[in-house]
Amino acid sequence: MFLQLRAEVEDALADALTALDLPAEDLGIEEPPEDVDAVLASSVAFRLAGEVGTAPPNVAGDIAEAIDTDDLTYVSAVTTQGPYVNFLPSEAYFDETLQSVTESEFGRLPDRDTSVVVEHTSANPTGPVHVGRARNPIIGDAVARVLDYAGYDVDRHYYVNDAGRQIAVFTWAYETFDESDLPEPERESPEYEMVRYYRKGNTVLEEGDPDEVEEAEAEIQSILQGLENGDEETYERVAEVVDTVLGGMQTTLGRLPAEFDEFVKETRFMRNGDTDDLVDRLKELDCAVYEEDAWQLDLPDFEKNLVFLRSDGTSLYTTRDLAHHEWKFDTYDRAVTVLGEDHKLQADQLSAALELLDNDTDQLRQVFYSWVNLPEGGMSTREGTGIDLDDLLDEAIDRAREEVESRLDDRTRGDLDEDDIDRIARQVGIGAVRYDIVSKQPTKGITFEWDRALDFEAQSAPYVQYVHARCCGILGDVEADIPEEPDFGPLSEPEERDLLRELARFPAVIEAAADDLTPHTVATYTRDLAETFNAFYRECPVLDADPETRAARLALVDGTRTTIANALDALGVEAPTSM
Repeated sequence: MFLQLRAEVEDALADALTALDLPAEDLGIEEPPEDVDAVLASSVAFRLAGEVGTAPPNVAGDIAEAIDTDDLTYVSAVTTQGPYVNFLPSEAYFDETLQSVTESEFGRLPDRDTSVVVEHTSANPTGPVHVGRARNPIIGDAVARVLDYAGYDVDRHYYVNDAGRQIAVFTWAYETFDESDLPEPERESPEYEMVRYYRKGNTVLEEGDPDEVEEAEAEIQSILQGLENGDEETYERVAEVVDTVLGGMQTTLGRLPAEFDEFVKETRFMRNGDTDDLVDRLKELDCAVYEEDAWQLDLPDFEKNLVFLRSDGTSLYTTRDLAHHEWKFDTYDRAVTVLGEDHKLQADQLSAALELLDNDTDQLRQVFYSWVNLPEGGMSTREGTGIDLDDLLDEAIDRAREEVESRLDDRTRGDLDEDDIDRIARQVGIGAVRYDIVSKQPTKGITFEWDRALDFEAQSAPYVQYVHARCCGILGDVEADIPEEPDFGPLSEPEERDLLRELARFPAVIEAAADDLTPHTVATYTRDLAETFNAFYRECPVLDADPETRAARLALVDGTRTTIANALDALGVEAPTSM
């Protein structure tokens, strides 16, 4: 109902300003402070005071008087407080909110008939997913989920770098060394087994006999040239390595979960001729120059040129990515890319080049993120190895299991078997990692801390998940008593109405998060909702209330359960039914 009320407020304000012969371009609508008994407020009087020639409170009073609340459905009264015009909710607002929040799809917005491709993760397939890059699949998947909730038709893509030097080195190493040349893998999983070849190959290239290195470099160059020339055998050799590693990486990413509709290989745009065509078009641009044995774009807003073709005729990653983006623009209405902050220059140059090629770059938006760090001594990982995402998730589950078991009393423990505890530990542990990462603004660096992420009492995933589990526990054996058409009438306590107001905001939170590509705001909302529910639960008995109040409060609990489950789902976090 929040969106409906906001639309009603926008129309009423615009009509009032027009009636007062005042400009209505900027309505100044905002959410008021917590201590103001209004759903929305307007600061438009600030903007208009100079034009009217009187103090803002006087302008606010004139605007309020010009609005007839008898014509409004969701606004009961319009008041002023200093320069602000406040809009108070009507009984219909609360009643229709209670009716809608119990619907299973609450929070999902109508279909926009707009397609969006979200490209994220896209880590080079050279080994296991490292924890430092874990923010990309978590943010990327959350962005895709929020857009889906907001009514967009979303495809999730992983852009596979299968044509660069790293992959050529990997292919050479895989074909050169025997299993006996390699150490034991850290895990029994394809990417952990394959990365040993890559590491061995790099060691030889850095420290090997010069003749051996020269021979290796010739083979690596041959692989790169074969890809550029469209040699089918070379593609097959590279694909064997790439697909094997990607298979293992998918298993790890699936634990988050982060799943993809398509793995788009960059060689696709070499094989179909798009890259060659793009190179020809780039060469015709006025800013194209041949310098230092390479074709480059001398872009006026950048100190560094954009190299797009080497002297040996091989293209670069950015060249192929330009062809990739033009394909996105032809296929989708919008494109979103999630990138590490170290790729910002490359992304800006790519956008500039796309504009020079007459593409509408308004279709493209990028989300940049900073790195995830771990505190010193924060993980019990194998000595001498890096910290992979699998290590982090394993430890999260182990720590969550300890925490969950420590909180189980004898009665609860009797209701759960080992499978239940394993399930809860996985939901809580992985949820804690994912929520802690996605709840921060992407551009801010993160130091992941276990005590904070797994704190059931603080503003963490377990804190929010526990509210969902509590709702499930309350409803338990009385779910059949939830009325199909709940009556709002008995809900007169301030905590009840505060909870209804918070629930009503959820669709607007999804809308704003999708518009701004900021899933962390959904996480903030879940914490606010959990706090508001806990205040309601402390002050308003549910099962022991009189029959009419009990029925209305059961509907309120059911609406909270649905909203928290959907909000967590929009973040990719599971909502346990028991904890």
